[in-house]
Amino acid sequence: MAMGRAHVSTHQLVAGGRYRLLEIIQRETNRICWYAEDLGAGDVSRPCLVTQIGLPDDPGETDRRTAVRLLRTSENMALLCPGRIATVVDAVEEAGTLWTVNEWIDGTPLGELLSEQGTFNYVRAARVGLELLDVLDAAHAEGITHGELSPGQVFVREDHSIVVTGFGLAGATLAPRLTAPAYASPEQARDQRIGPAADLWALGAILYTMVEGRPPFRDRGRPENTLKGVDRLPLRAPMRAGPLAQVVQGLLRKDSRERLTRPVVREALTRALSEDPEAAVGSVASPRLRGAYAAVRPGSPVWSRRTMVAGTALAVVTVAVAVLAATQGLPGGDSGSDAAESPARPPASAVSPGEGTGGDTGGGSDSPEPSGTPGPTGSQSPSPSPSPTPTPTAPSPTPTPSDPAAALPPGFQRYDAPEGFSVALPEHWTRLDTDRQGDLAYRIVFGADGDDRTLAVTYSERVGPDPVAVWRDDVEPNLKQSGGYDRIGEIRATTYQGREAADMEWTAKADGTRVHTFGRGFLLGGGRSFSLRWTTPDAEWEDAANQEALRTFLKTFRPVSD
Repeated sequence: MAMGRAHVSTHQLVAGGRYRLLEIIQRETNRICWYAEDLGAGDVSRPCLVTQIGLPDDPGETDRRTAVRLLRTSENMALLCPGRIATVVDAVEEAGTLWTVNEWIDGTPLGELLSEQGTFNYVRAARVGLELLDVLDAAHAEGITHGELSPGQVFVREDHSIVVTGFGLAGATLAPRLTAPAYASPEQARDQRIGPAADLWALGAILYTMVEGRPPFRDRGRPENTLKGVDRLPLRAPMRAGPLAQVVQGLLRKDSRERLTRPVVREALTRALSEDPEAAVGSVASPRLRGAYAAVRPGSPVWSRRTMVAGTALAVVTVAVAVLAATQGLPGGDSGSDAAESPARPPASAVSPGEGTGGDTGGGSDSPEPSGTPGPTGSQSPSPSPSPTPTPTAPSPTPTPSDPAAALPPGFQRYDAPEGFSVALPEHWTRLDTDRQGDLAYRIVFGADGDDRTLAVTYSERVGPDPVAVWRDDVEPNLKQSGGYDRIGEIRATTYQGREAADMEWTAKADGTRVHTFGRGFLLGGGRSFSLRWTTPDAEWEDAANQEALRTFLKTFRPVSD
């Protein structure tokens, strides 16, 4: 599932030139949600929400009635749930693409909140679940099934109420599921007739994602492979659901006849909410799109290259790091030895020495769900971490970080973070962003004005034992949907300062600029970890200064406890 917001600006006109696309605010498989403006509202353009959905190659006769179906269903739902349904005001098919238009929603997509903030505590998840259940109760009482429910179809307002989009899509074409197949029910995966039970499955999958930080069944690239996994693979038991564990598992039963009923679900969610009501009121990211809209409005200064590249790189980092940190997913680590180390596969000869390589142990689409994280009794056992193959290395002339007199390269100075680590940073660099996930995880991004590069440091106390599996199963599926993602080589098992680690390197396209990231996660033990990610414009990746910076980060990073 792609839940991150991509900062992509355009002035493309769609639907006969009536709507101008300005910025992508949400991506899911086969679905892109745009902040746009309606140019057909007189002299003054109005902001609106335009959703782009790819239609099947052979949608059949039913697709000709899609627009009418969408308009009628959304109108009916808006009457049933005032203020909780995003009414479709226009729907147009163009060249195999369905464009739906909603009035602007003052809220943040649930998928974006999860990408930026990681997991929700179970009380906050229960509150969102109860809001969704209210909407589903009203729909099912009138014989209406959503059929396309996912985090991308749920917007969260600042007062914590929700708005749901997407009613009327199910059945509009012959496809079993148009968008977000990772949230499809098993009966949809089998292309069977669906009913309210399919929405209850999707509710369970959304609850699972909120508390675990990943969907119960990961996106496998091709929709048919994802649907096959939903239908055939066993559910990985939730580990951080607390009192929601039973209701989540009860909603995610493969047999639709065995799923929990709405009254039972409501009772369980209400009970969870009553345990600690204050915990449900977490911080909700306030909508930032109007500010972004102002930045690209005609007559306003366009984003600088620094903002476009570094800001987008930060968004890519945020998506994967937040998911990693909150899903037992950050490969992280400890500083056991004082040896200075560099990436196992040097991106250039300037980065040395290598530590080791290892292959990707991922299976195909029919293999069981990855089990790279520990689970409760009855869950799948962890997969073993690939053993690193040592690579002979030459002694490094750079003093180790344990030496207090170690000389740093010119232009670098040591930074001691109050959170409990130190690293040498380029002079004039500061914190660009700090994101905390309670006391168990945090992410800090460093950089400087006028510098297109960033370093992200993430700490977590909730990681699994296999750093390779974490990159492969928890991080990469989200990166694939962030725009132009392309992994470089294999995910490599290695060691770092004497600890288990894994490296992954990739590029992604952001606002027309390709950025290049190297990530290393290493394990501290006891579920604790650190992850370092170095991002530069791809065209400048091989620059000697950038390779020196990466080498310096890896040589000097050190948890304070060591």
